[in-house]
Amino acid sequence: MNKIIYFGEDVEGYDIPVLNEREIRAAAGILFLMMFISIMVVILKGDFLLLKYAITIFLTDILIRVVINPKFSPFLIIGRLIVRNQVPEYVGAQQKKFAWIIGLVLAAIVFISIAVLNIPSPLTGIVCLICLIFLFLETAFGICLGCKFYSMFYKGKAQYCPGEVCDVKSKQEIQKTSSVQLVIVVGFIAYIFLAVFVFNDYFNRNPHILLSPDSSEQVK
Repeated sequence: MNKIIYFGEDVEGYDIPVLNEREIRAAAGILFLMMFISIMVVILKGDFLLLKYAITIFLTDILIRVVINPKFSPFLIIGRLIVRNQVPEYVGAQQKKFAWIIGLVLAAIVFISIAVLNIPSPLTGIVCLICLIFLFLETAFGICLGCKFYSMFYKGKAQYCPGEVCDVKSKQEIQKTSSVQLVIVVGFIAYIFLAVFVFNDYFNRNPHILLSPDSSEQVK
């Protein structure tokens, strides 16, 4: 019989509870989009309503993961449905729990400040930004910052980290970056700054309706 209050899942071949990194990244992507949109509404319109709902949903989902069982997290369930046809990538559950506890603390700070006390502050904005960074790195690059902090608080080595980053090994040839590639990146950054410098005035012109009678006047 499956345990209700439990963290991680027992998978044959793994001696510790594990989680599927693919569904975690999918869930992080959904949460990032929800939080990003709600924060942009605050910035652009000064309306906190959507953010209050978003942080309440965020906090509830993280609470379910940490206190009850990740199997019952609505966003992880949605993530599982999205990546159901992909081969699972198993990661250790303990470092994920530590990372989600950090997320729980951050979400609780924002929830109390905005949803309960209704007192937004610069601190709340910073915490929201940190949450976005955590979510973005998880979903875009598979980097779990909380997992990296795990070894700082626990002497035991983390097992089955995403991308096997816990294992000390030499990089494969396809992972190495040559000096030419680095020069290309630096050159591309310089190209962006040059484009801004050269085209800034032209790109700042107001758009005009194509083929309108006075379009020629707007272009001037």
